[in-house]
Amino acid sequence: MTKITNFYGTSWCSDCKRSKTFLGEHRISYNWIDIDKDEAAALIVEKINEGKRRVPTIEFDDGTYLVVPSNAELAQKLDLISEQKHKFHDVLIIGGGPAGLTCALYTSREGFDTALVEKGALGGQVGVTERLDNYPGFPDGIEGDELAKRITKQVEKFGVEFLKATQIANVKDMGHCLIAETTTGVEIDAKAIVVATGSKYKMLDVPGERDLLGYKIHFCGTCDGPFYKGKEVLVIGGGNSAFEESVFIARFASKVTIVGRSDKWKASAVLQQKVTETPKIKLLKNKETLEFLVGPKKTLKGVKLLDKETNKEIILQPDGVFVFIGMKPNVEIVKDLVECDSGGFIVTGDNMMTKTPGLFAAGDCRSGSTQQAASAAGEGAAVALMIRNYLREN
Repeated sequence: MTKITNFYGTSWCSDCKRSKTFLGEHRISYNWIDIDKDEAAALIVEKINEGKRRVPTIEFDDGTYLVVPSNAELAQKLDLISEQKHKFHDVLIIGGGPAGLTCALYTSREGFDTALVEKGALGGQVGVTERLDNYPGFPDGIEGDELAKRITKQVEKFGVEFLKATQIANVKDMGHCLIAETTTGVEIDAKAIVVATGSKYKMLDVPGERDLLGYKIHFCGTCDGPFYKGKEVLVIGGGNSAFEESVFIARFASKVTIVGRSDKWKASAVLQQKVTETPKIKLLKNKETLEFLVGPKKTLKGVKLLDKETNKEIILQPDGVFVFIGMKPNVEIVKDLVECDSGGFIVTGDNMMTKTPGLFAAGDCRSGSTQQAASAAGEGAAVALMIRNYLREN
């Protein structure tokens, strides 16, 4: 497989942000070089681009380059794209996290023709979790990426058809079958479809946030924490994700400040203990984020907070910010075929089927889920058994 050696870009380039997000989703490592800070690297980029400083310029281990590539061009170069072997399947699973992978394991073992679509790397959020200490069977814990690889390898043994680097645009109910259409216009037919699309991190929706997303504001410590080696980082959130990611980011950053809007932390006692045992981490309660101050070339000039105890505004000046304030379900592709609860999560019956016959939901996108890897895997097994019953009756 072709690998990336150097990624030449700038901190303010929108195409660099897009490519970095794509590579992060697929857990592809690379050496990031900011040509605004490295003149020798800038000259290399000029040489490649006939005197122009075009970024991103991405160098590969086979000696070739891609300049301002589309996501499709990157996927093709990195051999990520999978073509479907045939159009019709018994079961199509959308999402390759613990719920989707476990469902695929069970349905394929039952003898059903199963395909699984995933736009990023298999494993979902688990794959970018630094370590899991609460997944059954691993008394010493296990790295998220390793767990994802193990589950994937187990599923592959049963002949599941993986459609990688493939994104679903919408799902249609044709009566006799369901059709999932990809963003490239390819249709995949199935008797039953499982929506296991998981959730994404919520945004604060304050001024400056969208301007700095992917530049100085991030949602994945595993993906972007290493870019802050020796720098100061602000983590916004008071739950398990904020505390867990902060411990990981502290491996690189010189200082990590966790800001919570409440007077109590929601993280588990175990994680709170880990944080207190990490000297680099500082805790600030009762602080509400008001604004991200944006400087030239999308730099972060500061973070404006409201101290709820004194009712006064303060400004912190970290090098980067990570936001962990909860999850929002990825349900857009089926919004017209399902009912959702007040939080936007898919409502299902006791058989885990939505209001559309043959359309099921499992994992973090389903109403009532616990947002835990172990329970998502359990839901994957449960929905597979419900699908078995449905396919036998229809």
